[in-house]
Amino acid sequence: MLRRLKNRWNIESNFQLLIIFFVFSITGSSALWVKKQLFGLVGFDDSLPFSLRLLLSILLITPIYQVLLILFGAALGQFRFFWELEKKMVQRFAFSRKTNSIQE
Repeated sequence: MLRRLKNRWNIESNFQLLIIFFVFSITGSSALWVKKQLFGLVGFDDSLPFSLRLLLSILLITPIYQVLLILFGAALGQFRFFWELEKKMVQRFAFSRKTNSIQE
C-alpha cells in the first residue's frame, strides 16, 4: 500500500511519506482548532441549527485547511508536493468551464 502511494505521489523515500502524513494530520487538527476559535470569537455556539453550523464550518474550514496545508508543508520542506496537491484540490472545487458539446 505504501509503495502505491509513493508511486502515485512520486515520492522517493518512506521518510518523505512520513512527513507528508504528519503534515496532513497537523493541518487537520489545526484547521479544526482555528474553526473553534473563530466560532467562539464570533459567538456561534450549539444553539445554531446543525445545518447552518455545518455550512459555516465547510465554508470556513476549506480555505483555512488549504492555507495551513501549504504553510505546514513548506515549513517541513514539502512545499512542491503540497503546492501540486493544492492545485488539484482547487481544480476539483472550482466550477469547470467545460461544457458538454452536443453535436447537431
